[in-house]
Amino acid sequence: MTLDLPFIFAALMGTSILVYVILDGFDLGVGILFPFATPDERDRMVASIGPFWDANETWLVLAIGLLLVAFPVAHGAILTQLYLPVTLMLIALILRGVAFEFRAKAPAGHKRTWDFLFWFGSMLTGLTQGFMLGIYVMGLAWTWWHIGFALLTGVFLTVAYSFIGAAWIIHKADGALQAKAITWARDGLWGVVLGMGAVSLATPYVSTRIFDKWFSWPQMLWLSPLPLASAALIGLVWWTLRRLPLDGDRLSWLPFVATSALFALGFAGMAYSFFPYIVPEAITIYEAAAAPESLWIILIGALIVIPMIAAYSAFSYFIFRGKATALSYE
Repeated sequence: MTLDLPFIFAALMGTSILVYVILDGFDLGVGILFPFATPDERDRMVASIGPFWDANETWLVLAIGLLLVAFPVAHGAILTQLYLPVTLMLIALILRGVAFEFRAKAPAGHKRTWDFLFWFGSMLTGLTQGFMLGIYVMGLAWTWWHIGFALLTGVFLTVAYSFIGAAWIIHKADGALQAKAITWARDGLWGVVLGMGAVSLATPYVSTRIFDKWFSWPQMLWLSPLPLASAALIGLVWWTLRRLPLDGDRLSWLPFVATSALFALGFAGMAYSFFPYIVPEAITIYEAAAAPESLWIILIGALIVIPMIAAYSAFSYFIFRGKATALSYE
């Protein structure tokens, strides 16, 4: 069982990152879409994420915490290489949180300033996270080619966030705002496709080991369900967006659920490619793991904390289900 502890913690950390990307991804996407909405529509968009956005970020804290306590060697290696983008991301998240609260209390003349800062914080968060993804995929090496690729993934991840944000608004809004969100999603689908395509094309060339996992037999047979299922989901989203809105608001939930599944498949592909390495082609999860005695203690705490976070998130989504209403602080 001792040998399984690093794998268990890698799975917990990976799940936390995936949940964060989906949940905080959609509320970041809502902020990214701010410039395309009217002031009244922005209030409605904020109302759709207000009960959830701070809880969504808890999953990022959990993932980084698990990385620190369970894989301290990897934490040092990864954060050392990503120090600058991580710092920018934290500044963006702080700015976004402050703007979210202040826009509700600011005088009418200052509200546009806080709306701009909320958009800027959301945009910068998406760009820095995409940049870090690109550098990580390329093995945490800083060359001009790797930086260029990371900038590209930064743009594509930001577009992907805006897409899942639009899919969320389709489900939570109605009327003119829902119709506008459908248009945003139709225009943004290409970013999801190009972003996943760019990462998929680059990943096999990080190392010969990954290349063999992708293209040697029978490994390519095991991997084949992922691209096939991804293509099917993209087709389903494309088909649905061209038929929405439907009478009775039918299938308004489908673009968000399908996009979440698409994100999960992309993450599964990365996990398959890089396993058992936590620092690409340098440090495995077993080499980076803390002592078994420490992992046992941490596991007990994780088995208490993670269900509580999950239960709170599920409860909040259940309580605030349905369409977002007009925003009011009275």
